[in-house]
Amino acid sequence: MPKGYWVSVYRTISDPEKLAAYDKLARPAVRAGGGRVISRGSRVVAYDAGIAERTILIEFDSFEQAVATRESAAYQEALVALSDGVERDFRIVEGID
Repeated sequence: MPKGYWVSVYRTISDPEKLAAYDKLARPAVRAGGGRVISRGSRVVAYDAGIAERTILIEFDSFEQAVATRESAAYQEALVALSDGVERDFRIVEGID
């Protein structure tokens, strides 16, 4: 079964306190959903049209598990805390078997 990945790229952080509140709620929600943080704001080198921005990569055992965690009540609570505190590009992608 292909794994699922959350890819979250932070373009701007306008409210670090909201981001901290989100992080406090999101971490246990992700762990409860079976997510494992692979990269958390580590060094980034961007090529072509890319921009070196803070990038978070989280791995799940399946694509479906990644989607279900994103839709979970616990993660939705984290999103409420984050609200307009950041501008980010968030996507869920399916891995290759």
